[in-house]
Parts: sequence; C-alpha cells; structure tokens
Amino acid sequence: MDRAELAAVLRTARARVEPADVGLPVGSRRQVPGLRREEVAQLAGVSVDYVVRLEQGRGPKPSTQVLNALTRALRLGDDDRNLVFRLAGAEPPRAGRVPMLVRPSVLRILDRMSDLPALVLSAKSDVLAWNPLAETLLGDFSARGSARHNLLRERFLGERLGRVRLSEEDEDRTAAHCVGCLRTAQARYPGDTDLAHLIAELRSGSARFDDLWRAGYSSTVSATTLTIEHPVFGSLTLDCDILQVPDADQTVVVYSAAPGTPEATTLDLLRVTGAEQFAR
Repeated sequence: MDRAELAAVLRTARARVEPADVGLPVGSRRQVPGLRREEVAQLAGVSVDYVVRLEQGRGPKPSTQVLNALTRALRLGDDDRNLVFRLAGAEPPRAGRVPMLVRPSVLRILDRMSDLPALVLSAKSDVLAWNPLAETLLGDFSARGSARHNLLRERFLGERLGRVRLSEEDEDRTAAHCVGCLRTAQARYPGDTDLAHLIAELRSGSARFDDLWRAGYSSTVSATTLTIEHPVFGSLTLDCDILQVPDADQTVVVYSAAPGTPEATTLDLLRVTGAEQFAR
C-alpha cells in the first residue's frame, strides 16, 4: 500500500468533484474547490475521521468494499478507480465480478432526476447510488453503514423492508422474487467471491432465505407498485419502475406517482423538505 500517493490521489479527486455533480448545494462558504471531506464521507458511508486519515497518508488499508464506495463517491472512471485500488494494495475489480462502479454518465442522469426519487442497484441488490429525494423518501443510506447497503442483507438479516409496507401475500411473493434475482446473479458471476460470501451469509443466517434458495427459482428485476410508510408524510403508494443499464448489469429504480394524485403532491413536498435538509 502506497499511503502517500493514495492520499495525494484522493485529495486531487475530491477537489475535482463539484457539489452539484453529486446533488449537493454549492453554498456560499466554501473555501476550497470540490467536495468537503464530510461530504465524501457521507456519500461513501464511512466516517469523516477515516477520510481524513486516508488523505493524510496514515489510514489503515481499506477493504475492497470501502474502496468501491470511495471511488463511486469521487465519480472516478475505470482507469482512476483501478489506480486507487492498486495504490491501496488491492486488486482492481475484474471481469466476471458483479460491477460495483456506477458510470459517471449514469450518475449525471441520477442527479438530473430532481423531481423523482431514484437509486442505482447492482446485480446483487447493493444500493450503489441515490439522489437526495430517494434519501428523503427511504431514509439515509449512508447512515446505515456500507455493509448494510445491500437490500437482501437488510431484508433477511436486518431491518427487513425498512419503510416499505407489504401485505403478507406480497411479502412472500417479493421475497421469493428477490432470492430468484440473486440466483440469476450467481449464474452470471459464478466466480465473484463477494457474491458467494453474501449468499453463504444469507443462507446461514436466515432459514427463510435458505428455504427459498433451495427452491431453485430464478428471476429478474421487474417493475412493481410499492407502499412506503414515511415517518412524516404517512403512507404513499408509488409506481416503482426499472431502467436497465445493460453493459453494467445495473438497474436504476425510479419511484413516481400519477399527476394530480395525493402521492404526487406528497413527492413535491418531499422535494422541498429534502432541499431544505441538504441546505442546512
């Protein structure tokens, strides 16, 4: 691990990212170009102290998961991402593994979706990126810790469905569908060690997941309708549509409501609330 060079590369990369590039307000009190360390930490789901130590060349060796989170937060392309991995003494992501880096062009599209909540999922249901309105609707993903950004881990080993509310019948149906999607990912990426570890963790930690896994069904991500229980605005039933990023095997999930409905009005209120929250 080349701590000094890694620190220099991370500082330079942070200075190149404008707040608007990641959906953050520019503000009038910025004294340095680019993002603040606090903002990088929030976007990557790590502590500010961890970012400070890495940028000062005295941090511990980052895990692959942390490196993925940092390079996504800093909007690095493939070559710059691979450089960061090598400087950290880690092997860059290889072909045959679930793509975890969101392309800058996809992130730009996400940033422009200011009227609708949207997030990006990997083939194994990791939440890779989200816009401010998705955070206002579904909760602060960065506060959960990077290990809990996987929706299947949350569903079967953690807080289950978060703010999503389903009938018992729909809960059973969607659980089987989610496990089927993970089986499809395993067929595509049989050599991905992180995926194998996730499956092993879920099978050993959740008897229900193991039963569904043994059933042997496969599925693909599809559009649906979801009810979200928001702590301030109450129950919202929203359309949940899927936009595919085929060459990256990722999906952009977009939540919306028909014009003139109470849900559409609530999304407008959420947008204002979220803007005020991120401005503070």
